[in-house]
Amino acid sequence: MRYGICILPEHPWREAEPLWRAAEQRGFDHAWTYDHLVWAGLPDSPWHSTVATLTAAAMVTETIQLGTYVASPNFRHPVTFTRDVVTLDDISHGRVLLGLGAGGDRDAQIQGLELSRGQRTRRFAEFVDLLDRTLSTDHIDHDGEFFTAVDARNLPGCVQRPRVPFVIAANGPKAIALAARQGEGWLTTGAPRASGERSSDRVEGWWQGIAEVCDRFSEAVADAVEQGDRDAEDVPDRYLSLDASGTTALSSAGFFADQVGRARELGFTDVVTHWPRPSDPYRADPAVLDRIALEP
Repeated sequence: MRYGICILPEHPWREAEPLWRAAEQRGFDHAWTYDHLVWAGLPDSPWHSTVATLTAAAMVTETIQLGTYVASPNFRHPVTFTRDVVTLDDISHGRVLLGLGAGGDRDAQIQGLELSRGQRTRRFAEFVDLLDRTLSTDHIDHDGEFFTAVDARNLPGCVQRPRVPFVIAANGPKAIALAARQGEGWLTTGAPRASGERSSDRVEGWWQGIAEVCDRFSEAVADAVEQGDRDAEDVPDRYLSLDASGTTALSSAGFFADQVGRARELGFTDVVTHWPRPSDPYRADPAVLDRIALEP
């Protein structure tokens, strides 16, 4: 098992820097931050640039992988984003993990964009495909439904070859199939949880949904292998967002250990939790970090 922690980009760097250093010192394998213009979960919170934050984090760490949680086409264009990713991979000496997802609607709405669910699904697939090409190949032309590229350059290319790893966030069938075909990793938050339930019931229901989505992903990977879209030995890593049940995984050391154990039983290779915050979401006592064990 590998462990990740997500640090929201809400802090001025003088406060955020010690958190990124501590994430590496505490033995986390990867650290992430959200990639939004505004996050609907904290719409009135201060919010900083994702790429700038990860660049600064790369300068104060040495080994921990650094990731977007997750970048989306709601305000990213593959051609311009390629420049950011290539540069970040260079500055971090090849430590970038590129979390990608369809995202929510808020960032697009800020720019006056309104898309149907079908359009968002098609746009995400086109975004992933074009980003794959622009990060791994020089001189790219593309004329698609949502994006255009004319002789796009990627020099010098990523430090990681042929490109940085894609960790594709997916819960629905089409996104799961995309992750199975093109992801080095798959990230899930599970099915939407019902409201009005007791916390323990909600968590149990969430785990049932996680088991079901795991089965769907296994089937999608098998289909991708059968169709020749990936090699049978090239199995994507599986990332679970541990806080998506509605109960913060770091609410106690015992609860964290239990959630990690359940993720391991379902075949997850990686889990991600959030740095404790003093208020919701992800409310927890930072002292819990001193009591958890990051066991392989």
